[in-house]
Amino acid sequence: MLLLRLMGNIIYDLEINMNIYIALLRGINVGGKNIIKMSKLKKVFESIGLCEVQTYIQSGNVIFKSNEEEIVLQTKIEHQIEVAFGFPVKVVLRTLAELEEIILDCPFSKDEISEAESLSDKECLYVALLSAALQKEKTEYLNAYRSDSDDYRIIGRNVYLLFRNSISKSKLANNVQKLDAAVTVRNWKTLNKLVLLAKE
Repeated sequence: MLLLRLMGNIIYDLEINMNIYIALLRGINVGGKNIIKMSKLKKVFESIGLCEVQTYIQSGNVIFKSNEEEIVLQTKIEHQIEVAFGFPVKVVLRTLAELEEIILDCPFSKDEISEAESLSDKECLYVALLSAALQKEKTEYLNAYRSDSDDYRIIGRNVYLLFRNSISKSKLANNVQKLDAAVTVRNWKTLNKLVLLAKE
């Protein structure tokens, strides 16, 4: 009985110390390519021992708990996805705390966002989430695609993107995808929803 109680306490302590992570997959379920069902993706995450796994919409957003380090998790998840589905997928990870910081640190003012929203009937605020911080030369590379319609700000491993027209017509958006680090883009509403789900 004592042994069972001790084991229960150890498991409880391990769960308490786990980080809440959000995995953001790049380039799945777009244009009929790299199709992954979220129910199968959830099973892949569970198969490598990740806890309390839940997915959100088809673009590939997975919330889970783990006490492993980011680089270990990224390698493990990418490997298992390729084994399960037969094609490679880049995965960017953030903890819940990091995702909350992204929301709090938005460098665009309310006026700038409101102006962009008034000029477009689509989402205007996005964040490109990178696996590593940009080198200086890559920051300069992006400067060539800044315009009156497209603007960006960099904070750490995140590139905030503001489009006053459409992301689909944006040269800035297209070239953000060409950066050396693994990068995936999410709109502001999705990021806020992921924070809410991860807190539940």
